[in-house]
This record gives sequence, structure tokens and C-alpha cells, in this order.
Amino acid sequence: MKKRSLDVWHKINPFLGFIAMFVTQDLVLRFFFRKKKILNSGFSISQNSSIILAPTHRSRWDGLILTMAMGRRVTKKDCRFMVTKSEMIGLQGWFLKRLGCFSINQLSPSLSALRYAIELIEKGEQLVVFPEGKINKYGKKLVLKEGLYRLARLATKKTESIIIIPIGIAYSNISPEFRGECCLSFGQPIAINDYLNLPIKEFNKILSEKMIREEKIALKNVGR
Repeated sequence: MKKRSLDVWHKINPFLGFIAMFVTQDLVLRFFFRKKKILNSGFSISQNSSIILAPTHRSRWDGLILTMAMGRRVTKKDCRFMVTKSEMIGLQGWFLKRLGCFSINQLSPSLSALRYAIELIEKGEQLVVFPEGKINKYGKKLVLKEGLYRLARLATKKTESIIIIPIGIAYSNISPEFRGECCLSFGQPIAINDYLNLPIKEFNKILSEKMIREEKIALKNVGR
């Protein structure tokens, strides 16, 4: 029953998805930001590969920016966000569930949530995981959470090719402001099969360095 409930709760509502895409992409992002830049998005990935997007997390705008760059209009796939439980509360949570987001307890993830995330990867969905685990507004150095690597390793038992894409997101102001600029920079894809023998800390160090490298590129492009 739990598995079925997850499928029902997190199935994307087509009508809400269309409305949300129109409002956020065609109205909010178009008029809020003066310039929107997407860099290094021309990477090549096999159609048989499952993708996990691993962006830096500096603002609540990050999800909208990422959807603009990698959402259904661009890739023909929705971004399926793994978020914290606190973000799935109340009216916001009601909408997020119906837009394909799902929550996970970072300290003690449930088996049902892990199983659901692995199923999304197995089906070739675009899973979005913020490795920092929370909004890190000022870009302070943080130790990445272990969840992404653990999840990817578990998923390798279900699918042969899993690609992690490090992403840097930056804004012209620390707190995004009206008519400011934003930039998103993609790093080189990481094939998880090449890192299965690494300890989590070593992998996270590599991933963190790649994310920060892309964020520096993005920051430079917005004048910071």
C-alpha cells in the first residue's frame, strides 16, 4: 500500500504541470530576471543512461532556474525534485507533490522513499538532488550529504548507466533581486560506475569541487 500511495501522491498532475510551467517560465522568470544564461549545456549522454542532477543551492529560485534549463520543454522530461520534509508542508507541499516532488528524511531516509527514488532513476526520470542538503545562501564550504552517493550506488543494481551532472547556479545578487541576472553552468557528466570503489567522503570531495568550479563560472558571468 505504501508503494502505491507514493505513486499516487507523486504522479505529476498534467493540468497543474501545464499551469505551473506557464506561470513560472513564461511569466515569473521572464519578467523577474533581466538576463538568464545557460552555459555548457551541450554535453552528450546516452539515451540509456539515467540522470541525477546535482546543483549548488543558494536560493529558492534554484528549482525554477533548473527547470528552465532541463525541464520538459528542453529535455522532454520533468525534473523530479527530492526535497526536505519541511518543504512539503501545507499548501506549498500540496502543490509540490502534484508537480512531481517528494520528500526524504536526510538523517534517516525511509525505505519507501529510497525505493521510490530508485524507481525514478530506473525509469530514466531526471532526478534532482541538492547535495548540500539545504539552501547555502552565502556559499559557505559545507560537507556534502551522503544521500546522493548512497542512492546512486543502490540504483546501480537496477540500471547499468547512471550519470551525475554537477551544476553551478549563481545570481547577480546574493539574494536574487528584481531585474537581476542569473546563470547556470553545467559541469562534465560523472559516470557513477567509475567511482563505485571510492569511499563516500572521497566521492563527495570530487563532486563538491566540480560543483564549486561550475558555480565560479556562473558567478563570473553575473558579475560577481
